[in-house]
Amino acid sequence: MKMTLEQQWIENDYNPFILFSSNGKIISLNSEAQFLLGAVQSSELFTLAQTYASITFGFKTTFLELEYGRYKFFAITIGYEDEEQIGIKLYQTPTYKINTKKPDGELTNIFTITDLCIASNSINSEITYTKNYDPTIPDIIINANNLIKLLNLIYKACQKSATIETKIFYIIGEYIKFNERKYSLFCISIIADKIDKTIEPEIKMLSEKYNFYVEVAKKSISINLPMITN
Repeated sequence: MKMTLEQQWIENDYNPFILFSSNGKIISLNSEAQFLLGAVQSSELFTLAQTYASITFGFKTTFLELEYGRYKFFAITIGYEDEEQIGIKLYQTPTYKINTKKPDGELTNIFTITDLCIASNSINSEITYTKNYDPTIPDIIINANNLIKLLNLIYKACQKSATIETKIFYIIGEYIKFNERKYSLFCISIIADKIDKTIEPEIKMLSEKYNFYVEVAKKSISINLPMITN
């Protein structure tokens, strides 16, 4: 059955939308919500909808900061017209600035860059470094010197850890546009049991200076990069 224009708008919305039954079962959801459910349980979103719903039937928008994995939101709208269904829409915080320019640089092997940083930071260190790379990620156009500076700073923040794992993997379902062309994203994630939070402001300042998008979690620091190959 062909979707109406209204249904297509919801399906292709950048913001996740989920419609629940009264017992928390998902009745419908758009494609963005399907990706979100890879980072958060549907039961948690159902509880969120119940918590922030209007006291009476209708719609209510609340501004609040939420974070589920790589997803960050700045507001939610909850709506219901009866006791049978309740919907929630989450508004994503933009991953990249609107005026982000397409990265420049040279075609670079990302694994070589990462290995170089690991090698330089492991000298005279008792830390165990492990790697988990997706070998299908191609060479990309990037400013290698800037990335090396940022990676070295991240590894510096993890120097009190017993082990440091570096993962390089595709980010499924996310992309960025430059000049109306879509580019898939991949991630360099450094995972450590102890991260020096005093270095975090310096990491964020450097990432903004070089136009990298960095996510800092409790036990990981990740760089999300566009896959530009030409």
